[in-house]
Amino acid sequence: MSEESFTDPGWLSEEVKTGTTIIAVTFDGGVVLGSDSRVSAGESVVNRVMNKLSPLHDKIYCALSGSAADAQTIAEIVNYQLDVHSIEVEDDPLVCSAATLVKNISYKYKEELSAHLIVAGWDRKKGGQVYATLNGLLSRQPFAIGGSGSFYIHGFVDAEYRKNMTKRECQEFVVNALTLAMGRDGSSGGVAYVVTIDQDGAEEKCVLGNELPKFFDQ
Repeated sequence: MSEESFTDPGWLSEEVKTGTTIIAVTFDGGVVLGSDSRVSAGESVVNRVMNKLSPLHDKIYCALSGSAADAQTIAEIVNYQLDVHSIEVEDDPLVCSAATLVKNISYKYKEELSAHLIVAGWDRKKGGQVYATLNGLLSRQPFAIGGSGSFYIHGFVDAEYRKNMTKRECQEFVVNALTLAMGRDGSSGGVAYVVTIDQDGAEEKCVLGNELPKFFDQ
């Protein structure tokens, strides 16, 4: 038989495309994070209800995008390091410290890992904070979005975001943004996970598909 008979099919060497939608926004006194729940590999949906909001500490969470395995690994490493750090200093870690750890790992292994994490939380010094981290980038922002679904909602978040929104307004802002992204992006879908963090701790909520708001195109 010729050597051509043993050539691997083209799809084996193609990059597997993944998709998601993640968002985090600050309010006066805390932050709200949100994500969809669909995990995709190319054209296939491999998990319909994955929670992409991972705790790094009691009042610090991260939103995961990119390769699920890579992002979860980074979150688990940082979670362990923050636990050790909090024991050493006998106090809760700062949100910036958590974001810096994520940034350092992302930069050190930028050639091996494919992950983008948004870190958000509350601490005693600076209150609610949102940090975008990507391949060594560390940028504090009033809100941040990521994943394939974010391309469909840039206009929405730019138009609807306002400074000094209340907790309730931020929660509605996050759910509306996720709903619009899931309606347009084939790689985003399922339910909406929302985490609200303030000085009292973290509150997790799952918004089922039939409970999501309806928009004109739906």
